Amino acid sequence: MDKAEIGLIGLGTMGSNLALNIAEKGHRIAVYNRTPSRTDDFVAKAGALASRVVPCESLADLAAAIRPPRPIIIMVLAGTPVDEQIAALRGELAANDIIIDAGNANFRDTMRRFKELEGSGLTFIGMGVSGGEEGARHGPSIMVGGKEESWRRVESVLTAISAKFKGEPCAAWLGTDGAGHFVKTIHNGIEYADMQMIAEIYGILRDGLGMAPKEIGSVFADWNKGRLNSYLIEITAEVLKADDPQTGKPVVDIILDRAGQKGTGKWSVIEAQQLGIPATAIEAAVAARVLSSLKDERLAAERVYGGGVVPIKAPRETLLKQLELALFAGKIAAYAQGFAVMAGASKEFNWNLPMPTIAKIWRAGCIIRSQMLDTMVEAFGTGAASTNLLMAPDFVKMMQEAHPALRHVVALAMEAGSPVPALSSALAYFDSYRQGRGTSNLIQAQRDFFGAHGFERIGETGAFHGPWGQG
Repeated sequence: MDKAEIGLIGLGTMGSNLALNIAEKGHRIAVYNRTPSRTDDFVAKAGALASRVVPCESLADLAAAIRPPRPIIIMVLAGTPVDEQIAALRGELAANDIIIDAGNANFRDTMRRFKELEGSGLTFIGMGVSGGEEGARHGPSIMVGGKEESWRRVESVLTAISAKFKGEPCAAWLGTDGAGHFVKTIHNGIEYADMQMIAEIYGILRDGLGMAPKEIGSVFADWNKGRLNSYLIEITAEVLKADDPQTGKPVVDIILDRAGQKGTGKWSVIEAQQLGIPATAIEAAVAARVLSSLKDERLAAERVYGGGVVPIKAPRETLLKQLELALFAGKIAAYAQGFAVMAGASKEFNWNLPMPTIAKIWRAGCIIRSQMLDTMVEAFGTGAASTNLLMAPDFVKMMQEAHPALRHVVALAMEAGSPVPALSSALAYFDSYRQGRGTSNLIQAQRDFFGAHGFERIGETGAFHGPWGQG
């Protein structure tokens, strides 16, 4: 029997879909699951693709079934289960074999695992995969970190199964050790911000304008035909138009307003803070999810302070255009922050992250794919966005057109009592970024007053102190 090109451990939904994708693209794959019955079920349901699947009953069988050097994808829960799986594999593998963690791992864990395997003969890849269940089955965006020679061993498989944008694979090697998982983390941070801002616009339409879900869905569907064209806008329109079979009500109206999170958004905020890179829209989005979880407290506060949004009185068509532009401006700010954090991490960890390539592989397959990524590819490729995406000429034009609407929408929402934490944070970031003389001179004076921290004088070098306490 021919050897498999690659192996996979963990036949949950994501693992199963990824394995079927690999088999469908013509690559023979060996699979193993800790529960043998799940392996049997997987093969039984694989249909015509079963001929390219090698079911294995043990890790030893799995290793024996793959052509050396043997790449094995791990699709198990992040954290300790990954470490346990690596430990179990080490006894079955040989020099130059490759362990690939394709879960949502913390990039610092990936860096640790990479170092722990040094000297063992084994190599490690931390692989970010975006696109959800559908992407895993039919074409995700794939972000690889590890040794370049390890990437070359699996490149043909990964580019084959990835999403394609105008025929170009949305899979790439981005750098050593944790680079791939870090980029996936920031991808998810931008995703948090994007989703939160969409939800804030939905809140204005629902509560400020009194629009019903299907009507709002039609607005998002129209927006998806223009500058806001993106996966998240597209699915928002579909979600809002869907009815619940059990009650007949719009699905969105029977869902509890309490959002979950798995950690990547929080990690992106933590790393931005560690690097000293402002990512305020992402931070606001993560905080909004935390606040959403405090359902009982919010209900109690509503009883104390009163709740509800004051109806917004404005010409509907005019306001809809402003909302579209405001969301567009907010999305640009979120992308700018995410790419700035990646640029900071690239320097910190000596990754030399290829920003044009990252923008390229996000154009299809991933959750934050949007039409503006093509413009980002050009901006990063020409060096126009070398300091910040907001400084690239194409994005300067976009923001000049869109930021007045963002300002107007945030003001309207604030006055009406409709919370817009991510949109307002995006606006504050933009205003702070474009203010040549800010207000931190006062902060420096305060710091010097109570802690003698010193300050710089305009046009002079060195550290100075104020005349505090001199009468």
